[in-house]
This record gives sequence, structure tokens and C-alpha cells, in this order.
Amino acid sequence: QVHLVESGGGLAQTGGSLRLSCTASEPTFYIYEMGWFRQAPGKDREFVASVSPNGGQTNYVDSVKGRFTISRDNAKNTVYLQMNSLKPEDTAVYYCNAVIQMSRESLTRSYWGQGTQVTVSS
Repeated sequence: QVHLVESGGGLAQTGGSLRLSCTASEPTFYIYEMGWFRQAPGKDREFVASVSPNGGQTNYVDSVKGRFTISRDNAKNTVYLQMNSLKPEDTAVYYCNAVIQMSRESLTRSYWGQGTQVTVSS
């Protein structure tokens, strides 16, 4: 079973930057939409950003527009989230998500990463 392996979280100061990465652990037949979600303490998980299969279309939650950039490298089965101008309210566990078809014969399925902590100090 494929796993999504995340990296790049950590501690940043207000105004700083972090770059998250998320890679599928095994070769896949096709990866459709990829995205990032986050969950702050005591809050529901929320959508942050998504990118289309060819990388040509992206979507963002309003609170991160102009500060975060999502991208993907299909040759590496990897999605990135570049986070600039970080704010304390960006503090959360960040989860990557991908819709993956493992083989030509299999159905698509949504997969989640294990989560990576991002903490922004004021």
C-alpha cells in the first residue's frame, strides 16, 4: 500500500518561510489531484491548497493566497507547499492528500500523509 511521506515542517518566526514536501512511497499508475490540509488545535481540518494533475491549475484558501504556493513534480510523485510570510495563525499540523490510481485496473483512492507540525512564533 502506498504511503504519503511528508517532510519540511518545523518552527518559524512570524514573517519567515518553510517548505513542505510530500512524496508517494511507491510507484503509481497515476496521481490525480494533490493538496494540503491543516488542523489547528481544537479546530476542524481545513483545506489549504490543491494542484491539478498537470500542475496547471491551483486553488487556495483565502487566508493563504499570495503567501503560499503549491506545486508538484510528477517525475518524483511529489507535491510541495512553499509557505512565505508566515503568521502565528498558520500554526497547525499540515497533511498532504492525493487521489491515486495504483494500477490500470485499480480504482482511485484518496490517501493522506501522517502530518507534519508547523509552528509559527510571534
